Amino acid sequence: MNERIVHPFGPLYDASSRILILGSFPSVKSREQNFFYGHPQNRFWKVTAALLNEPLPQSIPEKRKMLLAHHIALWDSIASCRVVGSSDASIKDAVPNDLSQILDAAEIRQIYCNGTTSFSLYEKYIRPVTGRSAVKLPSTSPANAAWSLDRLIEAWRVILTEL
Repeated sequence: MNERIVHPFGPLYDASSRILILGSFPSVKSREQNFFYGHPQNRFWKVTAALLNEPLPQSIPEKRKMLLAHHIALWDSIASCRVVGSSDASIKDAVPNDLSQILDAAEIRQIYCNGTTSFSLYEKYIRPVTGRSAVKLPSTSPANAAWSLDRLIEAWRVILTEL
């Protein structure tokens, strides 16, 4: 925990992105894969594929293609921090990401936060800069075991209103 970890990859978006989904910070598995939601137990890809009526993407190119085809941008609230493993609860000394590159390039209609940590960090560091509100969604992390896949899909259905 003595070493600061810098976010190892950039955001996913293009000029046609309409919504932005923010995680907190990449898990160990995501950092190893150099892409979002890399832990096999994270339900993000199952939730989004179900909502978009798409087959579950397996490869990173398939994941990128699915989200961009449906105008979804991905990024994280944190640019760097001190963290133990993948535990959001252990995050210390967070430095927020600058969302201006995405917000300047795309007409983002709504920002959604995947979980409480992402939302709290957004509210503390990023909302004062952007002046834009975000919607907190229940975390797709395996640590959020209280939420079944079906419950997550229902709660996340709100993202479809802006697509």
